[in-house]
Amino acid sequence: MSKNDFEISEFEKRHSRVRLEMEKFGIELLLVFAPANINYLIGTPSKGYQEFQVLFFPLKPDKLTIITRLPDSPHLKAESLADEVIGWGGREPEDPIDVMKRVMRERNFSGLQTGVEVPYYYLHPYDYKKIIDLIGDSLVKDATDLIGSIRLIKSPAEIEYVKKAALILDKSMETGLKSINAGKTERQVSADIHHTLLLSGSDIPSSPMNFLSGPRSAFAHAEPSDRVISNGDFMHIQFGAHWKRYCCTIGRQISLGKPTQRMLDIYQVARDAVDACIEVIKPGVPATVPHEAAKNIISKAGMDRYRLHMTGYAVGAAFPPSWVEPLVLESNCPYILQEGMVIAVEPPLFGLEDGLGVRVIENVLINKNGAQALCKTTRDLIILDN
Repeated sequence: MSKNDFEISEFEKRHSRVRLEMEKFGIELLLVFAPANINYLIGTPSKGYQEFQVLFFPLKPDKLTIITRLPDSPHLKAESLADEVIGWGGREPEDPIDVMKRVMRERNFSGLQTGVEVPYYYLHPYDYKKIIDLIGDSLVKDATDLIGSIRLIKSPAEIEYVKKAALILDKSMETGLKSINAGKTERQVSADIHHTLLLSGSDIPSSPMNFLSGPRSAFAHAEPSDRVISNGDFMHIQFGAHWKRYCCTIGRQISLGKPTQRMLDIYQVARDAVDACIEVIKPGVPATVPHEAAKNIISKAGMDRYRLHMTGYAVGAAFPPSWVEPLVLESNCPYILQEGMVIAVEPPLFGLEDGLGVRVIENVLINKNGAQALCKTTRDLIILDN
């Protein structure tokens, strides 16, 4: 996503919404570290998230300054709304926090009531400690989810990008199903899928593909391996497509040849849990409700000990290594579901003693009537001829 992917009015609305939240908490300066949040505010596809970067977002509208590593500065100058791009390092070693300290002094940011994001993947603990020492008593709030919570509700333009990603997913899943044959490796099937993803316009994935066949299907997360697919294999696959960084994900269960009754039985439990979860997703419903609906299905089947993964979560614009937004479908989730949210529903079963596992993932858009599935690929157990 760059500044050219949306009308300037969309960015202006985003700035206003964020500033309203800042005002509620008495934040005069927001330090933005998460790349999806920086992207949301100024629009840039730069890979600067691999190293230290920070956007200074003031409560009073003013020029926007970002610090990024020096080699990424030309990209941000060309494709972002940042008024000032300051690079660090590159030619010679440099501590970016020293640069940050200088910028705060020169821009009169020091002493402002400050909110700080502490994202899971993009801020090193050593840098965080230096930043907290730098801010001192001016720190008024952990603002990690301030922008993320706003981003949960997608604009019409954002929804169109997510729908485009879903179209790419369906096309890529069709490629994958045609590719799966006895004698091919998981890696070879993955290569075919990735070829279609990129050829169809998808950005690089925010999270690696999970593809597990045979006894590996009992595992939750593993990249495609050199395991040779065999007749009778039970398998599940999960991957995402991204259009201008907006993400949609899919997960489907597959049997190469006729499945056993055991395979059918455990698939049906997971499928019923997914369907029950989707059925209760509506505007105004607490996010705990769909979680409990899926959990009850699995528990009644006596399989709660195999419920090793979260029920689901919100997705949207995403950067490696994750596409998960702040809303997670679990028992302590504080959010209320609202129209315009995109939720990945995926209550799975993993770790069964007979080397089996099931993962069915459906991304749904919440509208005024409930939940609309974004992909058209069937959620039924996909049985391929051997």
